[in-house]
Amino acid sequence: MLANLTLIFSCQLAGEVGVAALGLPVPGPVAGMVLLFLYLCVRGEVPASLGSVSDGLLASLSLLFVPAGVGVMLHLRLLKEDWIAVSASLLISTICTIAVTAWLMVRLGKARGDAQDSANG
Repeated sequence: MLANLTLIFSCQLAGEVGVAALGLPVPGPVAGMVLLFLYLCVRGEVPASLGSVSDGLLASLSLLFVPAGVGVMLHLRLLKEDWIAVSASLLISTICTIAVTAWLMVRLGKARGDAQDSANG
């Protein structure tokens, strides 16, 4: 368990360092998640122990949002000043996310259906 937590946090640290060193406009944890994903792609599987540690972190995900919620409350004045821009960006990003997810599901569904058709036919 400790080795898997170390792997996850090492990837996050590497992402933070990489983003800071290269000046990328991406959050460090996102870059770390990409590094972990690439590692798992090269490995070819997700070890069961890493999956169980990840499930434990996901079960506590709501607790991890508490600092972000506190940050929002601390900057509520800024949100009141820019509520139109914040609301518009939330609305647009939500619509874009739904549209991209729907497009991707249709594409993957067609690709899976084509693969199944060629395997059966």
